[in-house]
Amino acid sequence: MYIRKDHRLDNHDAMLALVEAHALGAWVVPCAEGLVANHVPFLLDRSRGAHGTLIGHVARANPVWRQLEGSSASIVMFRGPQAYITPNWYPGKAEHGKVVPTWDYAVVHAHGLARAVEERDWLLDMLERLTHAHEAAQPRPWRVSDAPAEYIEKLLGAIVGIEIPIARLEGKLKASQDEAVRDRMGTVHGLQALAGAGDMALLVAGALDRKEGL
Repeated sequence: MYIRKDHRLDNHDAMLALVEAHALGAWVVPCAEGLVANHVPFLLDRSRGAHGTLIGHVARANPVWRQLEGSSASIVMFRGPQAYITPNWYPGKAEHGKVVPTWDYAVVHAHGLARAVEERDWLLDMLERLTHAHEAAQPRPWRVSDAPAEYIEKLLGAIVGIEIPIARLEGKLKASQDEAVRDRMGTVHGLQALAGAGDMALLVAGALDRKEGL
């Protein structure tokens, strides 16, 4: 991934937090017919490895797991907040007009060797942990054990686990760092007024504070 120096996200905890908060990863792996992409909700196990280990599953009918020869180099892309940035938010538009649109976003790429896992106990543990993580905010969290045992056993036979120990993380935060300070402040205000863009506004404001000491 191309990353300009001022867009590089080096904070390790921030990268892991983005992965956890935006768990649906775009997993790309080379297979016999070329690059294959799948969208997989991953759980990050921080306790395993320097950067953690991603665990998830695909349908047994999905041919990707059969094409993992032992272990295959993979990249999983996690996209955080993102937003289109209009020049209408920039004071510079009225002052000199030398402004153009852009797109702000935060992404993390996790690199590692993927392997398929078929062991029944591993699969059940993965499903329980994945469910626990994503049901935690529910008033009455659903548990795997809430479903009939024979139904769960049938489903276990229909999936294959995917495990990717993370060997390297790349993070990119494009948060208007290359714009004039006043225009960046205008972007924060514009995003704050835009429905669904609050998280991106916080990232732009945070990048502004860190760089300018405001």
